Amino acid sequence: MIITQTPFRVSFAGGGTDLPAFYQEEPGAVLSVTIARHIYVTVHGRFKNNIRVAYSKMEIRDRVADINHELVRESMIVTEQKGPIEITTIGDVPAGTGMGSSSTLTVGMLNALYAYSNRIVNREQLAAQACDIEINRLQKPIGRQDQYAAAYGGMNFIRFNPDDTVDVEPVPCDLETFKTLEDWTLLIYTDQQRNADSILKQQSAGTKDRMNILRRMRDLADPMRQILTGDRPDMESFAGLLHEGWELKRSLGFGISMQQVEDWYAAARKEGALGGKLLGAGGGGFLLLLAPPDRHAAIRTALGHPQELDFQVDRSGSRIIFVSEHH
Repeated sequence: MIITQTPFRVSFAGGGTDLPAFYQEEPGAVLSVTIARHIYVTVHGRFKNNIRVAYSKMEIRDRVADINHELVRESMIVTEQKGPIEITTIGDVPAGTGMGSSSTLTVGMLNALYAYSNRIVNREQLAAQACDIEINRLQKPIGRQDQYAAAYGGMNFIRFNPDDTVDVEPVPCDLETFKTLEDWTLLIYTDQQRNADSILKQQSAGTKDRMNILRRMRDLADPMRQILTGDRPDMESFAGLLHEGWELKRSLGFGISMQQVEDWYAAARKEGALGGKLLGAGGGGFLLLLAPPDRHAAIRTALGHPQELDFQVDRSGSRIIFVSEHH
């Protein structure tokens, strides 16, 4: 048996500039970090001569081509798995909540299937193949940031080049900076799950008309990274840039925001939040807020104590956490 553990990501700036409609015109860039919430993939030999895949549903199939779960199916084809085999996936966070779950799953799946075949692949290969599966094989209208974040882990400045190559630059933060960021961050669940594809389709189609806004969103990523690498991070400035990015993202349209989120954000700002953003493509999921730690209790009260996710940085990317002798 093989088990992989792959982290979800939180993106601070530059979302949307990892879409081909933007980066094929000029380079895109994002600043993101992986958090201590994960997707686990287990791969195990199977006694019966078929394939069993367990996720929110369960499938038993005779052929790889018949598997309905498209990310599992395509990952098995890419890694040349035939079966008999048993695959399960478990996530710490529901899908459709803005943390890159489908790409996180694809990276973790590839990592597990390669390990099951006794093959070693590097992070670049995992990320590039996950992109190929989602963007080329399955024609998803998504970008490339989530796959690279999940594969590499930690805090990264990721650049997307017009020739489809991706540069991952780790941001050299010390432990104290990570601790400050963790102390300032609230991750609030809006209790809305959505399919990002429809929002991203609109965004891709409308990118040309909004290049100027997206350019400004991209250009926030570098100053935000600079703040985190200073001697003592100026969290007020960081939060201010996050707020600026959120205002720009909202101005794109595409159903990115919702009234409940707008109301929560306004209430949180009133109680001392200095910045925030809706994670992912928008339309629901998690609302990230940055506020001095002594304002958190008042913000929670103002929002009616919604469900939260503890924000902790995970500095490792997708990894194999268990290998049994017999697989």
